[in-house]
Amino acid sequence: MTESDELSKSDKSQVANITQSRVETVNAELVRMHQASAATIQADEVSLQQSAAAAVRANSVGTHLSALAAVEAEEVLAQSTAIGLVEAEKASVMGYTGAVLARNAEVHYGVTGLVAGNEVHAEGARAVLLVGRNISGNVTTIVDSRSALIAGLTGGLFAGLMLLLGRMLFGRK
Repeated sequence: MTESDELSKSDKSQVANITQSRVETVNAELVRMHQASAATIQADEVSLQQSAAAAVRANSVGTHLSALAAVEAEEVLAQSTAIGLVEAEKASVMGYTGAVLARNAEVHYGVTGLVAGNEVHAEGARAVLLVGRNISGNVTTIVDSRSALIAGLTGGLFAGLMLLLGRMLFGRK
């Protein structure tokens, strides 16, 4: 074990309560934030209320009225929250989410770009792309299989024509 490993383990606090502050890095077993922001959070359990974070890595994450860029956790419960990317074993999100990648994903009354998981349950949700083994609930997908096929064919045709045009204009003679 190196000296830096020993320092990082001994410097890890038990509980970090942060209110109306801006911090760079938080490393604790339990992190509670209220009206605060952090660049990175690494903890066993994270609770955010009206807060923001760029990168969160934890076993359990609970948020309410917050904004997060990327979350990697075993379990995520997000209510009225905007999240860029969620990677979790079990995720339950309500709000605006860029992508949810989870074994068990629940999306409630929000807009999500991509939802992918083995078990997906959606209630009143809208998703651009939904991929799952078992899907249940009420979800509106913006891209269905027919739209995806048409978009793929159109994109391929356009790309082929652009390559052909580029070769004709700038190709060697």
